[in-house]
Amino acid sequence: MKILITGAAGGIGSVTAEYFLDRGHEVHGMDISAVPASLADREGYIHHISDVTDTSTFPADVVPEVLINCAGTQNLSDPERDIEINLKGTVNVTERFAIQNDSIRSVVMIGSASGHTGSEFPYYAASKGGILAYTKNVALRLAPRAICNSIDPGGVRTELNRCVMDDEKMWNRIMELTPLKRWAEPVEIAEWIYFVAVTNRFMTGQNLLIDGGEAGSAEFVWPDSQE
Repeated sequence: MKILITGAAGGIGSVTAEYFLDRGHEVHGMDISAVPASLADREGYIHHISDVTDTSTFPADVVPEVLINCAGTQNLSDPERDIEINLKGTVNVTERFAIQNDSIRSVVMIGSASGHTGSEFPYYAASKGGILAYTKNVALRLAPRAICNSIDPGGVRTELNRCVMDDEKMWNRIMELTPLKRWAEPVEIAEWIYFVAVTNRFMTGQNLLIDGGEAGSAEFVWPDSQE
């Protein structure tokens, strides 16, 4: 199948692109950054320099069967960008490549545990809460020809979270709040994305919380958040 993944240059996006490539799919990646080294020489991968907030940069000739919205940010210096990228960017991409595409079979949004609990920065939590609602909106509009669900991770071991993972005090506190006593590896989230996008054919309009049980506590631990 032809797969389109936004935010493909790093984090969950790049690992998900590798996961789909390993299973024989053609993968198109969209990102404001250049192709990452891990994907540069992969057969079946096509990289598009594109900004999810600017529809004029979208590739014109890509007609995916599966759309995976991984592009996102957590911008502390300009928090309103969280809404622009995480929520509006996801809407921009989905309207173009899913709603206006008769070939689409499945859409996967990347939400967040904070969309369920509200326990992060205000604009970020709001952007991810919007993703959860928009997932249901898209599912209703695409039925019966296609499905749409969201994968909503808690802590994932990516570079974005390095400041927490490398702080022993904060990390220990997070582990106290997490029943499974660890965070997910990016490939574990990629496995969920693949299952929801490809294996699953009947579930739609659902927001799947993948957080090791952390949302049961809903305490946000981050630098300066405990002062």
